[in-house]
Amino acid sequence: MAQDVDPSTVRAVFKAYDVRGLAPEQIDPALALATGRAHAQVTGADRVVVGHDMRPTSPALAAAFAEGANQAGADVVMIGLASTDQLYFASGHLGLPGAMFTASHNPAAYNGIKMCRADAVPIGLDSGLAEIRDLVIDPRPGTEARGSVTERDVLRAYAEHLIGLAPVRGRRLKVVIDAGNGMAGHTAPAVFDLLRDQTEVVSMYFELDGTFPHHDANPIEPENLRDLQARVLAEGADVGLAFDGDADRCFLVDERGAAVSPSALTGLIASRELAKEPGATVIHNLITSRAVPELVTRLGGTPVRTRVGHSFIKATMAQTDAVFGGEHSGHFYFRDFWRADSGMLAALHALAALAETDRPLSDLLASFDPYPVSGEINSEVADQQAVIAEIEGLYAGRDSVTVDRLDGLSVAHDDWTFNVRPSNTEPLLRLNAEGRDHDTMTRVRDEVLALIRRDR
Repeated sequence: MAQDVDPSTVRAVFKAYDVRGLAPEQIDPALALATGRAHAQVTGADRVVVGHDMRPTSPALAAAFAEGANQAGADVVMIGLASTDQLYFASGHLGLPGAMFTASHNPAAYNGIKMCRADAVPIGLDSGLAEIRDLVIDPRPGTEARGSVTERDVLRAYAEHLIGLAPVRGRRLKVVIDAGNGMAGHTAPAVFDLLRDQTEVVSMYFELDGTFPHHDANPIEPENLRDLQARVLAEGADVGLAFDGDADRCFLVDERGAAVSPSALTGLIASRELAKEPGATVIHNLITSRAVPELVTRLGGTPVRTRVGHSFIKATMAQTDAVFGGEHSGHFYFRDFWRADSGMLAALHALAALAETDRPLSDLLASFDPYPVSGEINSEVADQQAVIAEIEGLYAGRDSVTVDRLDGLSVAHDDWTFNVRPSNTEPLLRLNAEGRDHDTMTRVRDEVLALIRRDR
């Protein structure tokens, strides 16, 4: 079989738990076709579900992936425009392996593929992605029997399923939603149309536009929340919701216009899930605030710490039968949503908790957010491992300090913690720091940041 892809490009774009790169320079229809064929062969699927986001390159890439799956003999169900959690819903609802074409929060020049097995079981490098990559580089012939392509609309079923998991009852809420011109502009109208009696929605940037004309669809960056914060204050809203490009992450803004820590939202949802299932296991990744495992323990649950990244946290959830998992990056995972992450479901849990009380969101979340945190600070670093090793050498052996390498470098003291880890998709080092008080956090943050950013 003729080789249509460059092996070095394939190795560059296949990351730890997805495929990500410039499109069409790296991610092009030839690579998508080869990946579709390999995905069907590795999963053994006779049917595959495929969705895509609003980026200009996404429809053609999704069509090419479907052609590749057809060459492997698999039928393809195309759900069209979708959020990533909508694709996971389709995978679970239909019991099919799936592929979502999106570069999530990356700028417009990027695209990518998130793949899963049936029931939204993740595919990472250690669970099939390396095998898919190798088959893209050295392809195995397809079958003589070609599969077919059909279309299916699952948006209404997705919305109904989420609301069934986190019904919103109580007082009526005014909600400002910033879709960032991403896929929440597609899913939020369907979800909130079913909540007309419970919510008044003020929409921002719902127009689907993969060039992101207003701001990057990456709400973890403070500058991308400013429009939402101003609008929440101007509207006198109860809460603001900000979604990333593929809407699998959600960030909250409270009634004061202040950004809500994802760790605080993790704590809130964990408390709701533990109330339904006392003693359950809750997953938190290693950059989540230490307040989360403290809360879970206090409520009688079992906290389990894991690496950053959806394939890792989903695997740990499966091993422990955890009811819920939260990441400080704004990903929230639910056992009753096939252990997949859903920004919309996390938002509904927050709205449900808020509607049940007369308290403002800032007051409701205060007890879940006791420690000052730096937020994630990214720095471009050429030799990431050398910098991590240098930092480890400076902190290891200090009194009352523990160090581990579960994911990057985590350093903990009774009064503070920090984690430095390389990005899986970009040439960045990510720093997250936390302290018992604000002065402690800023001291540690600035000390480590100076080490990361000093001239070398």
